Amino acid sequence: MNIYDVLVIGAGPAGTAIAAALAEQGLRVLGLAPEAPSTPWINTYAAWADDVDTIGLGHFLQYRWQDCAAYTDQRELALHRTYGLFDNQRLQQHLLTIAESGGTRWQIGSATRVEHHNAHSVVHTRTGMEYAARLVIDASGHRPALMQRQATPGLAYQAAYGIIATYTRPPVHANQMVLMDYRSEHLSAAERSEPPTFLYAMNLGDGRYFLEETSLAHAPGLSLKTLERRLHQRLTAQEIEIKEVQHVERCFFPMNPALPDRKQRVIGFGAAASMVHPPSGYMVSATLAAAPGMAQAIARALGAAGATPSAVAHAAWQALWPNDRVQRRYLYLFCLASLMRCNQQQTQEFFQTFFELPYHQWSGYFSATLTTPELCRTMWQIFARLPFGTRMPLVRSVASESGLLWQAVRG
Repeated sequence: MNIYDVLVIGAGPAGTAIAAALAEQGLRVLGLAPEAPSTPWINTYAAWADDVDTIGLGHFLQYRWQDCAAYTDQRELALHRTYGLFDNQRLQQHLLTIAESGGTRWQIGSATRVEHHNAHSVVHTRTGMEYAARLVIDASGHRPALMQRQATPGLAYQAAYGIIATYTRPPVHANQMVLMDYRSEHLSAAERSEPPTFLYAMNLGDGRYFLEETSLAHAPGLSLKTLERRLHQRLTAQEIEIKEVQHVERCFFPMNPALPDRKQRVIGFGAAASMVHPPSGYMVSATLAAAPGMAQAIARALGAAGATPSAVAHAAWQALWPNDRVQRRYLYLFCLASLMRCNQQQTQEFFQTFFELPYHQWSGYFSATLTTPELCRTMWQIFARLPFGTRMPLVRSVASESGLLWQAVRG
């Protein structure tokens, strides 16, 4: 049996990113996915432009908006930070070219189980095929094919219903990207007592706009039918009609899954490794940024004298989830749990306070670049500046979510 250095399961952004990074390290890589790796990525992937520029991939942003804003019922908040939308086709082709020029091979199949041996692991597929590698990376998404992760009580989901369409008149300012519009005057009093949602919107040119009604996080998750209805309510309230729908997007994914067991030999990457940013839902730029460092750690471990699969797996997990990053994740999970306790008004007051923080704090919070002390200081400043009524859900979270704070201390 041909034994590869690494077998990567999945060919989405996370799978192709780590396959490309491993190939650049000179490793023999096999990719395994249910469909051909060239199958188009249908979802829209966006990021803060400076995050993508920092890792040298800014030229794969098809759109950039310098006029980026958030809205509450009280005011417009100018964010003064450039936002971008990836050109999926170009980014996907770029990563596949790097992977395949480095010798990566791809097989079509669905992994069903793995057997670990002393020097390698064997992955079995639904059709009975077997593939062997010294290390297995599961990048198959939120429901990992092979990687083990504990069930999360009260799993919260981000849900979104979006459309790319032309309209009878512009639904947002012509050159503006709307990160979150929590204005609620189009909702009834009863609807305002329900979990809050916001509009995420951008101008794609040629009269096309992408509008997405989004629930940031809710357990067990708002229905897509509710989000679709709310999006149309917004448009009706503005007397805007849809002329032609070109694409419909439906998103529903967990925001607070448990961290994987970092003692296991199957390594997770991307959503499989709980890399979603808990308070925002962003992940693609984080996986693109993390892939090179993780690949370097794996290559060093595989090249070490007397390397064992367990030692290689340990090195990979340490590169992906070092203790300080684990601490910050638990702090972010605490923030998410607190925010989910807020009603419509409290949520708006939270984000109004959040975006009034110094730029480096709120941008670092979104990009997960704050150190643990900086994140703690930012969380405290948000709490101190909030109106008294909006502090109460956070106070209640200290008691109910004390386990998250304890985990943050332990790392």
